[in-house]
Amino acid sequence: MTAPDQLFARLARSKFRSRFRLGPNERAYADEKGREVVLSHARDFIAERLAPALPKNDGKQTPMRGHPVFIAQHATATCCRGCLAKWHGLAAGRALSDAEQARVVGVILTWIDRQMGYRA
Repeated sequence: MTAPDQLFARLARSKFRSRFRLGPNERAYADEKGREVVLSHARDFIAERLAPALPKNDGKQTPMRGHPVFIAQHATATCCRGCLAKWHGLAAGRALSDAEQARVVGVILTWIDRQMGYRA
């Protein structure tokens, strides 16, 4: 089993994480904007809200609804630095590298692709 498969298996066993699904509004948004726009938004959200060593409002910076990326962040435990440390081994208190940001965005996009029925 690959590392991403192991992560998604662990997330599926979490009662909290496994309850997240894209709703009709988020699906419509993803369909209308397209995967590239959603990917761009994911990169921007991670860079602005999660990558700094001490993100503003850490633990409360990711809304629970309103954008496919926000839902995916909660589903994949990429919503705050505490979850990144616990689930992904990315320690808090230091800025995320470009490679770490790309890894987080990859996890988010994989989840969205699976929800949208795209080949992941």
